[in-house]
Amino acid sequence: MNNENVEPLAPQPGVETAPAAEAVAPKVYCANCGAELLGQTCYACGQPVKGMVRHLASIMADVGDTILNIDSRIFRTLWPLLMKPAFLTNEYLAGRRVRYVTPFRLYFFLSVVAFLVMAISLDATVDFKDTIRADAAEDIETAQSAADVNSRRDEAIAALDTAKAAPDLSAKAVRGIEKAQEKIRTRADKRLQYLQRVEEAKAKGAPVPPDVDAEKAKEDFNFEFGGKRWDPKTTPIQIDWLPRFINTKLNVLATHTLENLPRIRKDPKPFLLGAFGSLPQVLFFLMPLFAMLLKIFYIFKRRLYMEHLMVALHSHSFIFLALLLLTLIGLVRSWAATAAPWLEGLLGLAIFVLAWWIPIYLLIMQKRVYKQGWFFTIFKYLTIGVCYTIMVTLGILVALAISVATV
Repeated sequence: MNNENVEPLAPQPGVETAPAAEAVAPKVYCANCGAELLGQTCYACGQPVKGMVRHLASIMADVGDTILNIDSRIFRTLWPLLMKPAFLTNEYLAGRRVRYVTPFRLYFFLSVVAFLVMAISLDATVDFKDTIRADAAEDIETAQSAADVNSRRDEAIAALDTAKAAPDLSAKAVRGIEKAQEKIRTRADKRLQYLQRVEEAKAKGAPVPPDVDAEKAKEDFNFEFGGKRWDPKTTPIQIDWLPRFINTKLNVLATHTLENLPRIRKDPKPFLLGAFGSLPQVLFFLMPLFAMLLKIFYIFKRRLYMEHLMVALHSHSFIFLALLLLTLIGLVRSWAATAAPWLEGLLGLAIFVLAWWIPIYLLIMQKRVYKQGWFFTIFKYLTIGVCYTIMVTLGILVALAISVATV
């Protein structure tokens, strides 16, 4: 049969025919090394195809994709972080990493959110000013007019009246507040008598009597260095083995501290908030030391330092998450105290359980990661906990000192 005379079949309606030949995409080459590109990053030199010199909309789209990618994984990460001790750490060490937020990014995200919420809660719910102003001794002793003395006295007594009106206050506490009020009145009367003597001396043209109480109040805020009362001019801080500019800086900080101490007595909130704001940085610098403690106590496990660092990152991330939840529950409980009293008890129970879950979680996590017996795990857990608590306490003291010297 001769096939040369057979006519080709006509295309049937509704049936797509394959193209004769697919179009070949043009090859693209790396602008840096000239190698053929097989993706969005050059396999030869590592340079990405997309740079920063492009439309802003394209860059913002990439940023949005990154944020959404984090958000999509954060829900798969937070629940095991809170309820499954060591799960994320063991998953990461086993190589199953892509489905969860990376340890450092998780630590950074939770530390920022937790301390931000706690700082807002502290600023909104805690008022130190009335408590400190209730003493007001240094204020009255430095008042320069009778009207100022009366104003400070009345303000301090009113603050104590507010404290005395608090519900469920014991009789002993009420007596203590009343004694504090009487002490304030006595100091105010003494100051008024001194100011009266000053006015009489000025009227007679006689020398003004020395302000002993004000000078004593100022001396209370001074300190000694090298066995001598510090003075920036006569007895400055001078440490021989430190460079000159550091000694100069120390004296400047000491001056600021001396100026700020009376303000702290009046209202410590700005200084405490400043110290609280520096805690994330303090813990960030202490975290590698915590990993080093794990390395020392588990040296015979022959694990890399970075493995211990992953344990430290996940441990701190859990603590931040727990503190965040405790703060939020505490805020809701404060609202429920007046709006929904029946809910206050349940929230108090939740705070109790979550507070105890923190040390239990960390113990179980240490047991599951390092897989030692309970005796050695508990012993190392307690020892590491004491050492790290001392380090954190010193860090907090440093943060407070920096806040007092710089705010």
